[in-house]
Amino acid sequence: MGRDNCVWQLPLRPRAADLTNTVADQQTGLVPSLFLKDAAAMPIDLPREPDFAKAGGLVPAIAQDADNGDVLMMAWMNAEAFAETLATNRAVYFSRSRGKLWRKGEESGHVQTVVGIFVDCDADTVLLKVRQAGAACHEGYRSCFFRQITTTDTQVVGERLVDPAEAYRKKP
Repeated sequence: MGRDNCVWQLPLRPRAADLTNTVADQQTGLVPSLFLKDAAAMPIDLPREPDFAKAGGLVPAIAQDADNGDVLMMAWMNAEAFAETLATNRAVYFSRSRGKLWRKGEESGHVQTVVGIFVDCDADTVLLKVRQAGAACHEGYRSCFFRQITTTDTQVVGERLVDPAEAYRKKP
């Protein structure tokens, strides 16, 4: 972004979109905004789905708790999984190890009801805002990110909600 397109603003306090960036603004401690002067008038590509071709047919899909923002898990989606998720409002992923669609909760009952679908700026990552029933992690934790790594050790910082042997045993 060129300097001439910046709007200067105080940190965390927006200023009017018609301000210019002058030397005087710089001397008062103002910082450039991420917003362009005519941002509303600038065209932006609004893809209907991620660019699956960019990464060989799969894109990362992050599941985030819609109510508290916790990151629950990351999986992969192909075009078919994305389309089914969009159509059903239930999270569907592509299992690389099984080579097929994985409907979250199909074995465990720990489904993810989708309340929002977002695609990043490069159209190569999906963010699902979900309401999680039960554990998101196949290890029985609410989030797959239950381990914290420090410079000296690794600790479990999450609570195991279910016994994975019980949640994932094959149903007759």
